[in-house]
Amino acid sequence: MILLQSPSRFLLQILQDRVLSGEKVMDIDCHTVEFDDVRYHIQFSMRNSKVMVLSVALPLPSPEAILCDGLPVGAIEAIKAAYGLVVQILDPPKDGFDLTMKINLTKLPPDEEQRNAILTQIASVREVVLGAPLKVLLKHLASKTVAPNVDKLVALVHRPNESFFLAPQADKVTIVYPMRFQDSIDIVLATSFLQEFVEARRTAALNNVPSCMWSPAPPLELKGVPAEALNANAGFVTFVVYPRHVEGKKLDRTVWNLLTFHAYVSYHVKCSEGFMHTRMRRRVESLIQALDRAKSDAEKLKKLVNGGSFKRLSLKNEGN
Repeated sequence: MILLQSPSRFLLQILQDRVLSGEKVMDIDCHTVEFDDVRYHIQFSMRNSKVMVLSVALPLPSPEAILCDGLPVGAIEAIKAAYGLVVQILDPPKDGFDLTMKINLTKLPPDEEQRNAILTQIASVREVVLGAPLKVLLKHLASKTVAPNVDKLVALVHRPNESFFLAPQADKVTIVYPMRFQDSIDIVLATSFLQEFVEARRTAALNNVPSCMWSPAPPLELKGVPAEALNANAGFVTFVVYPRHVEGKKLDRTVWNLLTFHAYVSYHVKCSEGFMHTRMRRRVESLIQALDRAKSDAEKLKKLVNGGSFKRLSLKNEGN
């Protein structure tokens, strides 16, 4: 199975090209969209070719999600910690966007490895912003504490008008995803995929990964959540994360995988659908070929029968 990558490849390529570019540069003003409706507006000017203005539009939050100045809680602090002096947050952001940053590429470190690491981090701004509150909760889990001033159930945005829920405790964090799909075929495939996903977790080789459960009805952790937020047509997936899953370098990977779990399922559902369509087309083509061969053999036989001639012999002819 394929895991989605955190850096935006399009954004990272533009940053790397601009860093390596010499005197010959041009204005850049382009828009790009990623999965789950995350949009970027990238701008470079010839007057200041090493300064990029990056605007980011996040998925439309659901009513139960808690935001701070239009951004997930802790996003501003996470940006400052991740980028330091390279990035300046512009307030207010540009119209139609939730965040606008000025990125000064001249302040990148001279060491190539460090420079590429920061560029990759800038291209991962989606993870830094949307994953900020999740990262705070899991950092406290690593130290076996609960973040202060946190509700018993936290709703975090991950898709337009959709949230997933966390129930933080000192020794574990329970994460629940209401799984929603628009297409009827996707609903059937996703339900089957998620049930197999849970079964695969029970194999001996995966004993150390977070426990996983699927249920058609909301789990007890979602008691008291508004009914609109529990409208899931493909059931509910629950993960239980323990301190060992967020130790050291595991933290960033766990944050990204949890943040993009729905996109991960959607990707594999569409791949499964495409694979089945390919198999169906190949099967139809083989049947058509078999029918064409049968038709060709029948035509040959018909020509052989119709093309034969018979001559009637009489007794007179026999005598001669």
